[in-house]
Parts: sequence; C-alpha cells; structure tokens
Amino acid sequence: MAAPPTPSPLVATTRHFVAPRLRSLLPAAAAMSSTSSNPLSSSIPAPWNGLPVSGGAGEQPVLPHESLEVAGARCGLLAGFDSLRRPYRAFPVVASNRHVETIFAAFARSLPAVALRRECLRTLDDGAVALDWVSGDDRVLPRDAPVLILLPGLTGGSDDTYVRHMLLRARSKGWRVVVFNSRGCAHSPVTTAKFYSASFTGDLRQVVDHVLGRYPQSNVYAVGWSLGANILVRYLGEETDKCVLSGAVSLCNPFNLVIADEDFHKGFNNVYDRALARALRNIFKKHALLFEGLEGEYNIPKAANARSVRDFDEGLTRVSFGFKSVDDYYSNSSSSDSIKNVSIPLLCIQADNDPIAPSRGIPREDIKANPNCLLIVTPQGGHLGWVAGEDAPFGCPWTDPIIMEFLEYVHNEKNLSTNDSISYEQRSVTRISAPDVSVHVQR
Repeated sequence: MAAPPTPSPLVATTRHFVAPRLRSLLPAAAAMSSTSSNPLSSSIPAPWNGLPVSGGAGEQPVLPHESLEVAGARCGLLAGFDSLRRPYRAFPVVASNRHVETIFAAFARSLPAVALRRECLRTLDDGAVALDWVSGDDRVLPRDAPVLILLPGLTGGSDDTYVRHMLLRARSKGWRVVVFNSRGCAHSPVTTAKFYSASFTGDLRQVVDHVLGRYPQSNVYAVGWSLGANILVRYLGEETDKCVLSGAVSLCNPFNLVIADEDFHKGFNNVYDRALARALRNIFKKHALLFEGLEGEYNIPKAANARSVRDFDEGLTRVSFGFKSVDDYYSNSSSSDSIKNVSIPLLCIQADNDPIAPSRGIPREDIKANPNCLLIVTPQGGHLGWVAGEDAPFGCPWTDPIIMEFLEYVHNEKNLSTNDSISYEQRSVTRISAPDVSVHVQR
C-alpha cells in the first residue's frame, strides 16, 4: 500500500475559481431548460476478476440506483460502490437547469490550494507540454505508488477546479498524480507552429511512456474530461491490447464531434462556443509570431479572429493535422469509433443533459458490446458540473468518489494478477529518449 500523504502540499481553501472563458455566461443562464434521463437495464456478469461484487454465494448483487442509467457487460461490479447505491440528488435550484449548473460549477466551485512542481517535456516534433506534479511526492510516496494522469478539457489545465478536486482526492488515497497540460494550456510553452487537437494522441502517448519510464514499478491510470476524454479514448482505441495503462475514466466526452458541433451552434450553446473561441484566441495571440508566414491552406487571420471554435479549427487546427476540411476533422477525430477497440477497464460517465457533450452521441451499443467498458449516465449534471452529493454545492463534483472507487477496484485487481504473472519488463514499453527540463513552480 502507498504511504499516507503528507498534508503540506494540499491545503483546502474556500477561495472560488472563476473560469475566465466562462466569465460572460452567468447573466443569461436562468432562462434555459434541461432534459431527463432514460435508464437502461443490463445483465450482470462477473466483474473483471470473476469475483462476486456483493452478497454471499448465490446472492444477486444489488443494482446501482435506478435514477442512473448504467450499461456495460460488467455493470454489476458498480453495485459494490457505496456512492452508486443512493439516488442521484442534484443540488436544489443550482441543478434545476443544465446551463445554470454548468456555469455555477465553473464560477463557484471551490479551488483547492495545491503546491505543484512543473516539468516541461520536449515532444518528438520539438514541441513542449507541461506536466504538473504534486510538490514533494517523490519524498513521501513509495516508488511503486499508482500514478494517475489527468487530462483537462479544451483550453483547460491544472488550475481548473474539477482537476484540482480530483487531484486532491487521488493524492489523499496515496496515489501519485500528474496533470498533463497540453500545448499552450495553463501557460504550457508553445515552441512550434502547432497546438493540439481532438485527433492527436502523440503527446499523450509520449507522456504515458515518460511516466512509465520514471516509475517502472507503478501501475499508471488516466482520467480525462471533455476534449481530454476524447483524446484519451482515442489513445486507448489506437493502443488496443498493447495499451500500457491499467485503467481509465472518461467524463463529459463529446464522443461524436459531428453531433457535438451541430448542437454547439444552437440557442444558449452559442455562448459557450464564443467563450471557448475567445480562450483559443488568447492562447494563439501569445504565440502569434510562431505562425507568421505559414503558407498553404492556413487561414491565420480567421484563427486569430475566430468567433467560434469551428472558425479556429477551420483556420488552423484542421490544416495543422492534415484534414481536408473542418467537417473531415470532426468526422475523423471522434472517439465514438474507438470504444470497440478499448482493451483495458474503462468507465465512461456522462450527464444526460450535457449541453456540450450530447447524450445522443454516446456510443451506447459499442460500450455494451465491449466487456472492458462501463457507462454511467446521470439525469442531470450539465457540462463538468455534477453539483450533487455530500460536497455540493461548492465542493467536488458528484463523480469524484465514483472515479476513485472504480480506480481503486481496478488497481487492487491489477495487483492480484500482477503478483502472479506480470512484470514491467514484459510490457515492452518503448521509452522516449527526448530530453526534458524540469522547472519548479508554486501555484
């Protein structure tokens, strides 16, 4: 077991984080409406290790509460999670409307204070990403402590409240946690005329290999939100049975980017679209000199002045990553097509009323058909909201306890099988030799 954490780098705070890219959203939110869920029934085979999840011999396990839509070949193991036996109770008023809940979470959720140490990792194309580790963990955690990689959403990073809360919870359980800040996000350096995209998994692949190279005795897991979830699931599908991660969780995944793009231009969603476009423009302007003189299909003025995410993707992203059009980019970057190839335990958590990751885009049939995948859909939650549970309204999202219960379950099971038959050398992990530079930062 990992050593208990020291309290010094993790200090709870009542300070509230106001997301800059959503600063203009609150006034118009109260007029919006939300939708309801449609629970599905599922069979209850044994979990991954074949052990019963609850009850004695011959006893049927208790299903997760009926207020939740649950799907997947091994959904019975979720019945063993305490947090899923109770009904989903959204916080009154705040969660009465999907837009109010989304914006409230971005504005009012508390931001835990955490001392972080930044490591800048040089990528294979001379780009750079920033890895934020909890300061002091190398001194207090054993070398074989499980490692959790966190992937924030579009333009997000280690300063986002939902990321900090998950980091805090995992660290309190003795896990080593690192936030993967994509190029340009959370002040991550940009050194080439290329950012990141929904389709590009190369940086994540290098980060995973880098982490495994540093902690070869550890099991490594990943959690992704929104666009970060899309990238994570695409990576899992590309790696198939060669995946070196031990488990993963996807939250608020748009899955089908064509459907998500359609809904992004409807009604109040235009406000989110403009806010995210503004965040992308701000990142771009900090590094505009890198993009001067680019030829071919690039439309730099369109990206620099983008009024929507689609404008930015048309002017820059789709060209950088070799797509014929922005529609071609969205069609071929969706993670919904990757689910069938996932070969490690994956939990997907979605909100039925998510305005940015539409419920109709969830690949339910593929998730049910893949024995490695599980799905939970809550009736409410908005996007990155989930203002529910014991810590609502200002504390961690309702999802955090479920994520940790799932990861600990998979980790304990992994240790059982690892002790019998698996060593790190047998994983054939390719180590990356690209240089990296560590920079110490207190946040």
